[in-house]
Amino acid sequence: MIGAIAVKIKDPVFESQTKNKLGSTDVRGWVVPAVREQVVLWLHQNPTAAEAVIEKIKANERVRKELNAVKKEARERAKKVAIRIPKLTDCKAHFDDRRSKKREDSTLFLTEGDSAGGVIVQARDVNTQAIFALKGKPLNCYGLKRDAIYKNEELYNVMRALGIEESIDGLRYNRVVIATDADVDGMHIRNLLLTFFLRYFEELVVKNHVYILETPLFRVRNKQETHYCYSDDERETVQSNLSNPEVTRFKGLGEISPQEFGQFIGPDARLLPVSVSQLGEVGKCLDFFMGKNTPERKSFIMENLSTDVL
Repeated sequence: MIGAIAVKIKDPVFESQTKNKLGSTDVRGWVVPAVREQVVLWLHQNPTAAEAVIEKIKANERVRKELNAVKKEARERAKKVAIRIPKLTDCKAHFDDRRSKKREDSTLFLTEGDSAGGVIVQARDVNTQAIFALKGKPLNCYGLKRDAIYKNEELYNVMRALGIEESIDGLRYNRVVIATDADVDGMHIRNLLLTFFLRYFEELVVKNHVYILETPLFRVRNKQETHYCYSDDERETVQSNLSNPEVTRFKGLGEISPQEFGQFIGPDARLLPVSVSQLGEVGKCLDFFMGKNTPERKSFIMENLSTDVL
């Protein structure tokens, strides 16, 4: 629709050097109502033209909505591609992508250090398995306010990688797997991560998204057979049934070759789900094991420590 109006005013003010827009504020107040009245009158007098205008407006609305949908999808796709988080090696399928056929298989492994992370990166399925390599022991966030996450770079990046800053509705991975070494430090890191999730993102645990990866402690083999053992008892049993066995003790995940490690995160991976039987006990448990009651905790350990004397 194109129209032209001739208006004569004294001392006009324009908004730019090109004088293509009038800046005088006292004109719009009476010009707009007068133009609106004449346009409405003309549309009523010309119903065929009015119908054509209405159809044009509806067509433009449809095109605009379709274009906005395309733009939104492009922005979301660009957002996923552009996500750059230190220590995160991402995968292709994500849990928040409802159209992905592999969304249920999407997994984030939280690993201990670059050594273990490098092994898993080489052994992983690039479509469904992402890796986040922790620098060391995360912050013990028990008793801290939520702003502690934003002040701690590593925990903040874990939260960003998972996409759970607002809620777990944007969770990017169906499974969050804690993959640490089977030693004292590894167990401590595991407890620190569980404290982080239970402290700030309890729903993540309650809805069965958090798992522990079990990896072998020993490799027992001879020239004919190779066995991977997850306990001392299992090692002794296998060792007694093999002739001339060679026993290797894996001190950390980084000592397992990528070729071997693939089977431990494949379809037969040993994933232990982290579950909560009574939510009311979570706070008490965290307070005892992760709180500031060091003397009490030390006494408990000393009284309940079990050792095997050979």
